Amino acid sequence: MDLIYIMLAIAFLVIVFAAKGIIIIQQAETMVIERLGRYHRTLVSGVNILWPIIDKPKEIEWRYVQLAANGQQIIRKQSVKRIDLRETVYDFPRQNVITRDNVVTEINALLYFQITEPVRAVYEIANLPDAIEKLTQTTLRNVIGEMDLDDTLSSRDTINNKLRTILDDATDKWGVKVNRVELQDINPPRDIRDAMEKQMRAERDRRAAILEAEGLKKSRILEAEGYREAEINKAEGTKRAKILMAEGEAEARIKVAQAESEAITMITKAISTTKGDPANYLIAVRYIEALKEMVSGKENKVVYLPYEATGILSSIGGIKDMLSGIQK
Repeated sequence: MDLIYIMLAIAFLVIVFAAKGIIIIQQAETMVIERLGRYHRTLVSGVNILWPIIDKPKEIEWRYVQLAANGQQIIRKQSVKRIDLRETVYDFPRQNVITRDNVVTEINALLYFQITEPVRAVYEIANLPDAIEKLTQTTLRNVIGEMDLDDTLSSRDTINNKLRTILDDATDKWGVKVNRVELQDINPPRDIRDAMEKQMRAERDRRAAILEAEGLKKSRILEAEGYREAEINKAEGTKRAKILMAEGEAEARIKVAQAESEAITMITKAISTTKGDPANYLIAVRYIEALKEMVSGKENKVVYLPYEATGILSSIGGIKDMLSGIQK
């Protein structure tokens, strides 16, 4: 009977021993195992068998961020046996840094890192999260201290790249790969922000005034060019009109002269048959036309004959003789 109890006790111990020796590792996790105080091996995902007494997992300090009921972040640190191999986001608390032009600025940064060599992360550094945090803070102060405030506000990508390069080189011996560094907020003091807003507003007003002046200048230039082209076109039109008018008057005079020439020729032919003088006829016609214009006005009250009226009468008499001769 006692032998049966002993066998049951031994079987129970074997079961407990076997249960403690079987460890299941999840995907993207690992565990560093020490045997009798020295590094033995790194477990992979899946089922792993250990010796419960001589094999022991190595613990590592880790950092967790939790949100309280009021929305504030609570940072909790504890020792863990399982090492997370996924990329981790490290949200650093806000810190004050001084720029090269002695402006105190509040900066909040984010760090994305990943453990690539668990053995180094465990044995090369005592507290990995604190080491990364302090290293990031000091590096950020050094980088910002070499830049002015304006450069700090306008060169976030440059700061991110510098921080990532420096941190990646420094954490390589810890088995950590720094993938990205992002600056969330850069908050200068209130008086500096007010001064920057005033400067920005003045700059915008200056640009607006410049654009308005340039627009007015272009408008006046276009208006002047339009007026000049209009005057040129108007002058060209006036010139062309005068040329056409002169050409018309010249052609009219030519036509009138031709008509008078033909009339004189016809009169000369008609008068030559009566053996009269054509000159008397033409002089008489001119005198009659001039006399008609002298007495045709509405305000002319006095009708008078010119001094050489006898010449007109003699010319008219000559015309009468010529006409009577033509009738005969």
